[in-house]
Amino acid sequence: MKGDLELDAPSAAAPGELRLPPVAAHVPAGGRRHLLSILDLSPEEVVYLCRRALAIKRAGSAPQTLKGRTVGVYFRKTSTRTRAGFMVGAGRLGATTVYFGPNELQTTTGETTGDTARTLAGYLDVLVMRTNESVEEMQVYASHPSMSVVNALSSEEHPTQALTDLTSILEHFGRLEGVSVLYCGEGNKTAAALALAMSRVPGMRLTLATPDGYGLDAEVLATAQSLAAVHGATIEETHDIEGVQAGYDVVYTSRWQEMGVSKADPEWKTHFHPFRVTQALMDRVGNPDAVFMHDLPAVRAEDVDDEVLDGPRSLAWVQAQHKMFSAMAVVEWCGAGVQDEG
Repeated sequence: MKGDLELDAPSAAAPGELRLPPVAAHVPAGGRRHLLSILDLSPEEVVYLCRRALAIKRAGSAPQTLKGRTVGVYFRKTSTRTRAGFMVGAGRLGATTVYFGPNELQTTTGETTGDTARTLAGYLDVLVMRTNESVEEMQVYASHPSMSVVNALSSEEHPTQALTDLTSILEHFGRLEGVSVLYCGEGNKTAAALALAMSRVPGMRLTLATPDGYGLDAEVLATAQSLAAVHGATIEETHDIEGVQAGYDVVYTSRWQEMGVSKADPEWKTHFHPFRVTQALMDRVGNPDAVFMHDLPAVRAEDVDDEVLDGPRSLAWVQAQHKMFSAMAVVEWCGAGVQDEG
């Protein structure tokens, strides 16, 4: 019998064959659930949300678990996949969606964050936020018991991206246990969330290959490594890409230039160049059936070559699609009182 971290291979299951995991059992009684950090989730909840996303995908038609609910999407920074994923996904689940742009709330005219949060909590069941700033602001919105808050990118972390990534790995390999990932590039918010998520999955291995001075935040790395020691995972960091040995199932990279974050060294790209994912790097460090992953958007011929991004072993476009299904799983689960569709 397969364990909780495994899933039938996609080719082995007809659409809708996998029964949707029940919703009600994963919604806390008497209160709202927030996703401000991947650490807000238990290891079991991380796996549940990945399985739920794939179950919704396979079901063909979306369950109307958010009918009568309202989901707000407040993005102060650019987005293609995450914004569209939450807007479309929540709508498919039956929710009414409301979008707020960077200059559309009265916080831009002097109203306090607390007053705006108190007002929105009277209208919304879930608020999805992208600020690229401290998560402390999101915590103000999350202080109201009638509204759940989802972090769609803060200055610390990108938790919904990590769920998207693990969902893609679970679908492709049929399991999470034992999968090894090489992440190349900057230790950014995507890398932070990925490290924290993988640290709770037994047998998973993540190697972060980053330029010297551009690694994962020291506190985040220490937290991930401590959790990995408890749960039987492996999280490690190296600045020597040439010394990375073969044997990885996944080679992952992200855009080198973080959104809205400048680099002090004008020659920074020279430090990143050896970490570009080329076909030669894939062949050297990957297993024969290794796949490529990217959170997108990509800067072609910089963080990744075209032949890799567009090649047959690329899961980047699958990840992009899974942004919506992961978003659906998250907003459904965050709404307290949502009942299982049966």
